[in-house]
Amino acid sequence: MLPENFFPVEVILDAFDEMAKSQSQSQSPRRPKVILFDIGGVCVISPFQAILDYELSLGIPPGWVNYSISQTKPSGFWHRLETGSIPLDDAWYEGFNHDLHNEERWKAFYQAQQAKNSSLPCEIPPMPRIDGKRLFHDMMGGARAPDPWMFPALKALKASGKYIVAALSNTVIFPPDHPFSKPDDFINGSLHAQFDVFVSSAHVGLRKPDLRIYELARQKVDEFARANADSERGRALGWAEGVRADEIVFLDDIGENLKAAKNAGFGTIKVHLGRAYEAVDELEKVTGLKLAGDHPRIPIKPVIRKAKI
Repeated sequence: MLPENFFPVEVILDAFDEMAKSQSQSQSPRRPKVILFDIGGVCVISPFQAILDYELSLGIPPGWVNYSISQTKPSGFWHRLETGSIPLDDAWYEGFNHDLHNEERWKAFYQAQQAKNSSLPCEIPPMPRIDGKRLFHDMMGGARAPDPWMFPALKALKASGKYIVAALSNTVIFPPDHPFSKPDDFINGSLHAQFDVFVSSAHVGLRKPDLRIYELARQKVDEFARANADSERGRALGWAEGVRADEIVFLDDIGENLKAAKNAGFGTIKVHLGRAYEAVDELEKVTGLKLAGDHPRIPIKPVIRKAKI
């Protein structure tokens, strides 16, 4: 005699199949209304590429500069520059250099690297001397060149007219006499023209991964949608209803920023250093559009040179 709670295996499997189908249907993602882009490391060449090149030229474990910057938040000179609370001047360069030359941080960083890589010398080497001004200009100069995979995808997305295209970027305000101060010179003036909405950290006083800047970005794209709801695009794409957080997909190259975006309710796509073509593939899946250009799918390699320090 079978127990009262017995069900044939076939019945159980059929039930699971039905549950899986139901969950798949209920969880299938809707097309987003907004594609939200970071700039550096996504639409343009990553400043991290210049950092990596510089670190390799010094012969130190990669990651020291990023570690040093991250350990000084929220009041470090880099973070204050990106929130517009301090100008880019000689005092900033001096402060940035100071943040990059902390003995205790160097010791902690190197010991962490030793734990990951047993081939590193046991004795902690002297802290590397870094020219912060030169490094900064290498970073900013390199990050003005378009990413060979993502920038064509961005332009194709904009041309499709099917999405609100927006930017959310940690930025720097250059002095008026700085060679990088003219936005019209940024990729020949064509970058900012791709975006319906642009949220710049240095202009709004907030920076990623602060959750408040993600909500601000949502509010700005929501305002854009409602303001243009009566346009041909707005009527076709349902902009009168505004934009919810789960109708935004955000692309960034920093895991911490993507984690915060998920906490804000956004969908996310990670852009890996030198391999943005992988993120373009993901973006095509999300949008249903053909976005990839014809640039060869070959990763960008770091450049090793002798640093002038």
